Amino acid sequence: MHKPGVTAKLFGLVMATIALVSCEKDQDTTGTTATDQDEILSAGPGTVFNDGPNAFGFQIDGLEGDDELRFFVGNSFFNQNWVQAPSSTTARDGLGPLFNSRACSGCHFKDGRGRPPGSPDEKGTGLLYRITKAARKVNGQQTGDLHYGGQLQDRAIGGVNAEGSMNISYQTITGQFKDGTPYTLHQPQYQISDLSYGPLEGDIQISPRVANQVIGLGFLEAISEQQLLSWSDPDDLDGDGISGRPNYVWSEVQQQRTVGRFGWKANQPDVLQQTAAAFNGDMGITTWVYPNENCAQGQQACADAPNGGSPEIEDEDLDKVVLYVRSLAVPARRNLDKPEVKAGKLLFNQIGCNHCHIPKMVTDQHPEMKAFSNKTIRPYTDLLLHDMGPGLADGIEDYEASGSEWRTPPLWGIGLFSVVNDHTRYLHDGRAHNLMEAVLWHDGEAKAAKEKVLELSAAERDQLIQFLQSL
Repeated sequence: MHKPGVTAKLFGLVMATIALVSCEKDQDTTGTTATDQDEILSAGPGTVFNDGPNAFGFQIDGLEGDDELRFFVGNSFFNQNWVQAPSSTTARDGLGPLFNSRACSGCHFKDGRGRPPGSPDEKGTGLLYRITKAARKVNGQQTGDLHYGGQLQDRAIGGVNAEGSMNISYQTITGQFKDGTPYTLHQPQYQISDLSYGPLEGDIQISPRVANQVIGLGFLEAISEQQLLSWSDPDDLDGDGISGRPNYVWSEVQQQRTVGRFGWKANQPDVLQQTAAAFNGDMGITTWVYPNENCAQGQQACADAPNGGSPEIEDEDLDKVVLYVRSLAVPARRNLDKPEVKAGKLLFNQIGCNHCHIPKMVTDQHPEMKAFSNKTIRPYTDLLLHDMGPGLADGIEDYEASGSEWRTPPLWGIGLFSVVNDHTRYLHDGRAHNLMEAVLWHDGEAKAAKEKVLELSAAERDQLIQFLQSL
C-alpha cells in the first residue's frame, strides 16, 4: 500500500533527533566504524521508514501539483495486466503479440527484483534472455537475431507461436575460505529450445538478465554526468586495479549519443527510455519512443495480429508510469548501531568494496523534477562499467560495454529482497543464492577484494554480511 505523507512525518522526527546529537564527520570511505547520523536516510527525504513486504512501494515526499495523483495512476498501470487486442478494456489492450510478462510487476514484483525460474515450466519470474549478433550494429548497439530479435519472447497471444523456451542447468563449483570452511557456487548453463521460427543465426550470444528493483531511480537519474566521469579511471591511473568507465549509449529521445546509467550494462540513458524499452521488449506494448511491434523478420502471424492502437499506451499514461517508477522511495537503513554491522562496514571499506560501491553522493539538478535535485543519497554505486572477470562474462557487447563488463548495481534495499520478494537470488542472472555467493563471484577488477574476503574469519564474514543486510 502506498501511503503519502508517512515519509515526511518520520523524516521530520529523524531530522529532529539528528539535530540533538553531535554531528560526526562522514566516515564512509575512511575505514572507521564511526556512524554518520544521517546514514539511516538512504535517499535523504526520499527515504521511507518501512521494512515490511511493501517496503519498495512507497512514493517519495516532495511531489508537486497533481504528481501525487499521477503517481497512483502510474502505479495502477505498472501493476495491472495487459490483455490481447481487441478488447473492451481499450486502455489496457495490445499485449504482445510476443511477450515475456503481462505486467511490469510480473518481472518487478512489488517493485522489487526478479529471479530465475524454479522449474522449466515456470514463466514470468523476471529473467529475460537478451540475444545479440556481434557483427551487426545500429546506432552503436549490437542487434539481435534476424528471426528472433534482441530478446527471446517465451510467451505469445492466441494464434501466435512463442519464440522458444529458456533452459537453465547448473554446474557446481566448490572452494574454501582460508580457515578451511567450504563454499559452493553454481555456474549456470543457458540454452534455448523449442524454437518456432527456425534456427538461430551463427555467432549469436545469449545474456540472461533478471529484473532489478526499481527504487530510487529518480535520484540516480539526477547524478550529473560530470560526477560520473569524475569516478571514471579507464586507464587505472591511480594504480588501484579498478578502471571503471561510463557506457555511451543511444538516446531515442534526444537522437544522440549520451551516457548510460540504467540496466545491467548501463545501456539505458534515463528512466523514460528504460520504461518504454521494457514495455516494448517485455510486454509487446508500443509507445511513442518505440512505435513498432516487437516482431522480427519472418514472424508473419506476429505482424498480422491486431494491435491496441498506435501507440498502445498513450503518451500521458506512459508519463504516469515513468513518474511512478522514478518516484519510488528507498527504505531506511536498519541496525546501524549494531556492533556487528559497524564492524562489517569497516571490513567493507578495508576490503575496498567502496571503491565501486560508492556510499555517498549528492545529486545535481534533475531535468524535470526538483524533488530529486541537490539531495544527499547513499546508493552504493558509481553507475560505471567494471570488468568482472571471465566467470560472470556473458560475451555480449552492449554499446561500449564488453562481454565481461557490468554496471555497479546500487546496493540500497539489498537487505530487504528476502522480505519483499521472498528470495535471495543475486547478480545479473540470479545465480548467487545468497550474498556471500554473490561476493565470491567477483573477479577481474574486484579480484583483490574477493581474495581479502577469502581470508576473513567466520565471524568477520558474518559481520560483512550483516552490514550488507542493513543496506
